[in-house]
Amino acid sequence: AVSRQTDRVWAKETLSFTGLTALVEEDFIDKAKDQKEAAEAALKKLDSVVGLRPVKEMVKSLYAQLLLEQQKREMGIESRGAGSTLHMVFEGNPGTGKTTVARVVADLLKALGLLRTGHLVEADRSSLVAGYSGQTALKTKAVVESALGGVLFVDEAYALVGEDGKDSFGKEALDTLIKLVEDYRTDLVVIIAGYSAEMAKLLDSNPGLRSRFPNVMEFPDYSTEELVEIADQMLLQDVLMMSDAASHKLRALLADLGEIAKRSGDARASGNGRAVRNILERAKRNQALRLQHAGPKLSQDDLCTLMPEDFNGC
Repeated sequence: AVSRQTDRVWAKETLSFTGLTALVEEDFIDKAKDQKEAAEAALKKLDSVVGLRPVKEMVKSLYAQLLLEQQKREMGIESRGAGSTLHMVFEGNPGTGKTTVARVVADLLKALGLLRTGHLVEADRSSLVAGYSGQTALKTKAVVESALGGVLFVDEAYALVGEDGKDSFGKEALDTLIKLVEDYRTDLVVIIAGYSAEMAKLLDSNPGLRSRFPNVMEFPDYSTEELVEIADQMLLQDVLMMSDAASHKLRALLADLGEIAKRSGDARASGNGRAVRNILERAKRNQALRLQHAGPKLSQDDLCTLMPEDFNGC
């Protein structure tokens, strides 16, 4: 605590009798230990996410780079160049874990002391664009300011410019966002997300975006086996499980969705994690209906196990 008091007084560059002789609460807090534990918890959460190997590797490499920069600063080694630009682009289909990874990124940046609060604010076109001329900039500014100290996650960001690029309201929101990204670059990280092709067009449409958002992560679609693993995790949270036959039935349903997406040439049709959630919700309702007619004496296994017939019509 005395060592931390010395560092605190030195950092403030002001000396007083009270400052030199009094210990305060923050002197008893081991910030380095707390930050290390917070970072370890965030990385553990990242590892618990199913699949996404290339995304995990990039997040961990970014964390390692930022940690090294922090260690250099603590040893008085200051780079003349600007620090790492942390704004990111998440590309991929819906249901591939983009929001989950954004929360992990926010936790890691807070653990490194790069963000004050590390909270995540989610937004989309409706959050940023107003219905009247001149109001969009104010609306966008309010959303950005609510995210200060944390991460602003803009989903389906490509919708701001529209297909023909002639959306004046959306352009106003995007221009305002780009300006505010610069104004608050030390107190905000922005992640823009959406379909891969559409996000590429968005980056090409505005030269300022690509330079301000250099960290691009591609979120691959899940395999059938990974989707079944996601289903098991979701059910576990609800104290539910599938019988072996039910698990095979779900696997067949997911494989069919994948084939439909492949035949249509649109990978978005597979739905990924969102499709799993929707299927499970219907299966849980079917289970409830089935158990209504199963008699009054139900065992724990009856209450907690989804059967293959529960997936009929899902």
